[in-house]
Amino acid sequence: MRVVLLSRVEKLGVIGDVVEVKPGYARNFLLPRQKALRATPANLERFQNMKAEIEANNLKLKSEAEKLAAKMGNVSIVLVRNASDSGFLFGSVRSADIAEQLTEQGFAISKSQVRIAAPIKSVGNYMIEVVLHPEVSIEIPLRVMTTQEQVAVTEEEPQQDGEQDVDSEEEA
Repeated sequence: MRVVLLSRVEKLGVIGDVVEVKPGYARNFLLPRQKALRATPANLERFQNMKAEIEANNLKLKSEAEKLAAKMGNVSIVLVRNASDSGFLFGSVRSADIAEQLTEQGFAISKSQVRIAAPIKSVGNYMIEVVLHPEVSIEIPLRVMTTQEQVAVTEEEPQQDGEQDVDSEEEA
């Protein structure tokens, strides 16, 4: 099926491209999400009339995404999960978990915007891609740690002024 793209679609084309796609992909993805129109003569003429408006809207959305990417430049995520002694998680980290953490930090990110290269099933450090616009994406560091690691980190934190170490009082 021939369609004309109304927005940039990864691995397919940019605004205004007339491409040949499988009918199911067009009917189930491109057309319902208004990413494309059927490439009929009437729709091609309609697209030519709307082209300037579509490109202006795309440029506006891209600039907003770039501003958001600049704000997210120093964001990092730490997730605490239960894991076995060997470091394998009981379950896995999903894109919804990451989107939820970003939302808690004040960024309106949906789970469809989070791209995980491979399933995260063990503790460690990862880089996660967040797609803010078809042309703007950012990589965010993710640290997955166990509950034991969290306890160890909080015990190692320096004490605040005025707090005394219980062990040093007992020794004295």
